[in-house]
Amino acid sequence: MSALLWALVALPLGAGVLLLVVGRRADRAAPGVALAVAASALGLAVTAAFRHPSARAPFLDGLPMRLTVDGLSGLLAVTVTAVTLVVLLFSAAEFGSGEARARFFGLMLLFAGSMLVTVTAATLPVLLMGWEVMGATSWALIGYWWRDPERTSAADTAFLTTRTADLGLYLAAGAALASGAGPTSYSSLSLDGLARADEPWLSFITAGVVVAALGKSAQLPFSFWLSKAMRGPSPVSALLHSATMVVAGAYLLLRTGPLLDASGWGDDVVAWTGAATAILLGLVAIAQADLKQLLAASSCAQIGFMVLAAGAGATTGGTLQLVAHAAAKSLLFLAAGAWLTALGTQQLPALLGAARHHRTVGTAFTVAALSLAGLPPLSLWAAKDVLLAGALERSPWLYAAGLAGAFLSAVYSAKALRFVWRPAVARPDARRIPAGAVWPLVLLAFACVALVVPAFPPVRDSVSRVLAASVQPAPHAWEFALSAGLALLAAAGAWAWGARPLPLAARAKAGFADWLGLERAAHVLLVAPTMRLARAAAAFDDRVLDRAVEGSASATVRLARWTDDVVERAVDGTVGAVAAGTRALGRWARRPQTGQLHQYLAQAVAAFTVLAVVLVLVR
Repeated sequence: MSALLWALVALPLGAGVLLLVVGRRADRAAPGVALAVAASALGLAVTAAFRHPSARAPFLDGLPMRLTVDGLSGLLAVTVTAVTLVVLLFSAAEFGSGEARARFFGLMLLFAGSMLVTVTAATLPVLLMGWEVMGATSWALIGYWWRDPERTSAADTAFLTTRTADLGLYLAAGAALASGAGPTSYSSLSLDGLARADEPWLSFITAGVVVAALGKSAQLPFSFWLSKAMRGPSPVSALLHSATMVVAGAYLLLRTGPLLDASGWGDDVVAWTGAATAILLGLVAIAQADLKQLLAASSCAQIGFMVLAAGAGATTGGTLQLVAHAAAKSLLFLAAGAWLTALGTQQLPALLGAARHHRTVGTAFTVAALSLAGLPPLSLWAAKDVLLAGALERSPWLYAAGLAGAFLSAVYSAKALRFVWRPAVARPDARRIPAGAVWPLVLLAFACVALVVPAFPPVRDSVSRVLAASVQPAPHAWEFALSAGLALLAAAGAWAWGARPLPLAARAKAGFADWLGLERAAHVLLVAPTMRLARAAAAFDDRVLDRAVEGSASATVRLARWTDDVVERAVDGTVGAVAAGTRALGRWARRPQTGQLHQYLAQAVAAFTVLAVVLVLVR
């Protein structure tokens, strides 16, 4: 059983590293290798989801490396590998042969493999390893076209923002170690054992996990980094924003639900942060004129529902939302990428009639957008109501906030659909979308329809049993009807409103279009003070430390010169005097050495005489 789990994580990681090491020599074979590995990983993930294997290997003294697959991680592993396979199918047909495909597909496999490590990790150290590799590979993928300074700058912004939030996991790990909860030295670092810590360590662990999760999932106030991530290739956006990195934070919160509940405050903070993100980033999505920016903001908003579910204890609804969103959002990003390649733009006004010009892509995009809008009978409509039932049981105000976010989902989805379906002039210069890039979109469109089934009994009850979730509230018929009616009303209103400007103050519209000014706020509150501190430290180094070093060096040189001029002369004079005295003594000592016996006899008599006198005087 453990071999199955090791193979699941090692196969994409090993193949990704191999493609990166071989480099351009493997460009031709890279798509085929990546597809074979992704298909194999999907088969392994499905098997693991049924068998629930676990694996353990020596790592640190008293702290082994532990991986495990349970209900939640099994569903996530299948989702990650399935979306990875579909995205790579699209990339194999769409990605130019002149690109560094070995590097691209290698990074994609490494990225997916690190996500598999993250979702199967049973302890914080293993989770951190997958978490770190995922962040590093996302930076490399967003900045894949590294010769463009804007893309590399965007990758840096995304990496540094998530990296700052990731420090929360180190805080959580340190607090867990300090708490010493558990019967063994490593049980305090087990994800299942975090909730057993005592105060104040429990609050530190909760705060660290929440901050890291909100940062990775681009929730408020970290949402702006997802806007920058749109600089990467569209397949990267499809994978990163649907089933991997951006949902990793939501997965972590769903996984650590007992910790949030035990803290006494974490569940409320998480639930209301998710609700606020769903509403505010929904407004941001409505204000966008760029399709990928609209989809990015909608990703923040939709993941906000998963975060809300984690805070409300609606594990089943949050998981169903995560899986359904993965299918819809990956399809939307891939379709946007196909239009970008074919038409050379992702601006909504320039995409007029894009769905009419590419009918199959347009139909698939429509299915995903309607699902995102929460219209029946598609997957996100039902999944959202399952999680909102948990919100209603917790607080009517939380439920109302969730409904407001769902209303906005329909508005921005209808806005995107109106642009791509409106009649437009002919496009004689439009490129043809390869058939190999269309079939993955059709598969995802079918998934958007089929995934509505798990949201209803008896499949929903089976999902709850698989997730080992406590008693989950079930939505009533009126809840399904209310959300569907609101979605239809919002979509119809948005379609009828058309391209007319929103009835908002210019400053408000500019703020929403600029992602609430979050990036500028981060620069004012964090980046600028850090840079000022760095400049002050540099000035202190130049004006104080450097001058002190230079002054000590100059004093040392002057001391050396004085030593050379004064001390060395005295030492040389002393040594010369000793040498002269020694030579004089030597000359005096040679004088008695004549070689004549009678002189030696006289010297001996004189010496003995002196000795006798001394003895007489001493006595």
